Amino acid sequence: MYAVQMKNITKHFGSLAANDSIDFDLRQGEIHALLGENGAGKTTLMRILYGLYRADSGEIYIDDKQVNIATPRDAIRYGVGMVTQHFTLVPPLSVAENIVLGAVKGFNIKPREIQRMVADSSEKYGIAVKPDALVRHLSVGERQRVEILKALFRDAKVLIMDEPTAVLVPQEVEALFSSLKSLVEKGLSVIFISHKLNEVMAICDRITVLRGGKLVGTVNRKETLEKDLAKMMVGRETFGVKRQNEKQAGEPVLTINKLNLVDEQGIRRLKDISLELRGGEILSVAGVSGNGQSELVKVLTGLKKPSSGTVTLNACDITGSCPAAITLAGMGRTPEDRHAGVIGELTVAENLALESLDDFVKRGILNKRSIREHAQKLIEEYSIKATPEDKVRTLSGGNMQKLVMARSLSRKPCCVLAAQPTRGLDVGATEYVRGKLLEQRERKAGVLLVSEDLDEVLELSDRIAVIYEGRIMGIIPASEASEEILGLMMAGVLDKDQENVS
Repeated sequence: MYAVQMKNITKHFGSLAANDSIDFDLRQGEIHALLGENGAGKTTLMRILYGLYRADSGEIYIDDKQVNIATPRDAIRYGVGMVTQHFTLVPPLSVAENIVLGAVKGFNIKPREIQRMVADSSEKYGIAVKPDALVRHLSVGERQRVEILKALFRDAKVLIMDEPTAVLVPQEVEALFSSLKSLVEKGLSVIFISHKLNEVMAICDRITVLRGGKLVGTVNRKETLEKDLAKMMVGRETFGVKRQNEKQAGEPVLTINKLNLVDEQGIRRLKDISLELRGGEILSVAGVSGNGQSELVKVLTGLKKPSSGTVTLNACDITGSCPAAITLAGMGRTPEDRHAGVIGELTVAENLALESLDDFVKRGILNKRSIREHAQKLIEEYSIKATPEDKVRTLSGGNMQKLVMARSLSRKPCCVLAAQPTRGLDVGATEYVRGKLLEQRERKAGVLLVSEDLDEVLELSDRIAVIYEGRIMGIIPASEASEEILGLMMAGVLDKDQENVS
């Protein structure tokens, strides 16, 4: 019995065939992975199933009956739920109100009653949320957990999950997988979209791979290997980069001393953070989303002023300085939200020049020819699939991230702050970005990597600092770290000796 069958699905955007005669089926009670690089057509296919797009041609069957899914309401009526990459929450409402919105009848909603319902659902599925918290106060990771629970709350028979483990520590991933397996045994069918091949191999029954809008094939998990999946996705067997050599780090390039931050609600977000980053090393800050990483990045890049403490960059006190001054002092940065680091309506060339406009001014006038030549050079050097005249909003996530890195790294900063640099990227783009960070290490720059991807942290880092509820739980050499130890520290269970923080 099939829960879903999609037959000969074709979808064009102008002359681009996002889906080209794709067949996809989901059996009842299975977890089916959907893999492919960014732009392969995965999201388009799932948006058609959820009613966000209409296919140009093709048929959809639910429980062996042909259906017409024109809107998400139709999809929900047929038992299809989706956790999208871009959240569909209402920020001023509470977590409980968001979860029950549209799922309960009547206008007289009792807050305590819906909070109890959501709390029960949270416990049932093992996804921790705070029912009374306002969504606008939540971190990106907390909002994603609300989206997952919102879909499950509606008793979906088919659940589309897009990168559901991105914000979870290993122990939480195990709990989620355990919950999914239990739900699947009771009849739930899951479409699991992930860029982490180890997760796909751990949880899924079958795997379908798309490339360039076409179906490459569907394989049984028990009959395939990670290298086989990588070859199906990107056309080669091996992929991935990791730090190879152990070496002595240089002098400190970034020193953070007893940094504190109290937010607008009077909550202490950073608690006596002390870190020292040396040239020629990668120091990672690992933690579950919402534990102070975003606030730390904002303080270090000049978007927020600390309540107390000092930040020294390249022997220059940059505490409370503006972003431009911090850049001039030698900081290169990639923001955790790549969309926030660009202006979508400007061209690739204009975005690449944003942080160094003075270099392109002659007699008070911007030299557009020089800006274009500069862009062409970086496009070639960083393998950006775009022209200087393309609007940035038309770029894929991977190419947008390459643009942000090109703009930052081309100035050869002494310190590179990389915040979630590979979040949402496919294996090819992830490999490229990680390789660029290792290049910075080799040229003796210090790299502060803020990441929730433990595989990334373990593969790239020389040392790893774990942050929990705004404070550093400890710093350990990467050679002594494991997913289990880091997971316990990220959950606040294991507190390493604070003598290690230097």
